Amino acid sequence: MAQDHRLLTIQDISCVGQCSLTVALPIISACGIEAGILPSSVLSNHTGKGFSAWTFRDLTDEMPKILDQWIKEKIDFDAFYTGYVSKAQIPHILDIFKKAARSSGAVKIVDPAMADNGKLYAGFDADFPKEMAKLVAEADYVLPNLTEASFLLGQEYIESGYDQAYIEKTIAGLHKLGAKNVVITGVSYKPSKLGAAVSDGKKIEYYFHERLPAAMHGTGDVYASAFAGSLLRGKSALEAASIAADFVVESMKKTLGDDSHFYGVKFEKAIPYLVNRLEK
Repeated sequence: MAQDHRLLTIQDISCVGQCSLTVALPIISACGIEAGILPSSVLSNHTGKGFSAWTFRDLTDEMPKILDQWIKEKIDFDAFYTGYVSKAQIPHILDIFKKAARSSGAVKIVDPAMADNGKLYAGFDADFPKEMAKLVAEADYVLPNLTEASFLLGQEYIESGYDQAYIEKTIAGLHKLGAKNVVITGVSYKPSKLGAAVSDGKKIEYYFHERLPAAMHGTGDVYASAFAGSLLRGKSALEAASIAADFVVESMKKTLGDDSHFYGVKFEKAIPYLVNRLEK
């Protein structure tokens, strides 16, 4: 796809904290892609460790109004990328996919941001994965971590010690839900390596990188945003997955050692690396 195509990203915005829209907008823009945004909610700061509380304003009621105005203004999009959204917003998003697409070939990238480390995020009930599966069914690319994939499929989450057959079974299940291309993040067969499994339904390819001795907030959003931007720059799914993974690693390296920066990764300092990778 050409650089002048327009992508709409739909997810929450935390006024402070490097995640969701505060990550997606600058990273996609740095990739040379025009980014439209639709905030699903507004928070004073993110809900991760380090903050004691937060304000929250739900914007579900604004979604159909915004779509109506876009239709009047003839505003449309070549691609969509969804992140953290609520159950009530999923029908509106499906409507946006249909009515705000520039063509029938508009690319839909779904990051089913709802769980990690074997648990659903706070605020999501046990029925939420069934609703998220409705977005996955429409996805050209779905980007779950292993926890999210397990919840989507209703299967046991295995933290470590799984084999390639387990990953391939999980990928097959996600294709069965309707996803055309599957990118499972956080895959590891060796303690020193971490990466992604990428499938187009015909073949499965892997990309692994070094595992850093740290876990940082917002890396999933950094990954998904870099993947979306790279894909729209014409990279293959495997290339986009590798660029996104390496960009996350570079962002984490820029953050290691700074305990005051507990709320995210310093992805801004790694943007030159991302731009250079895209130009190759």
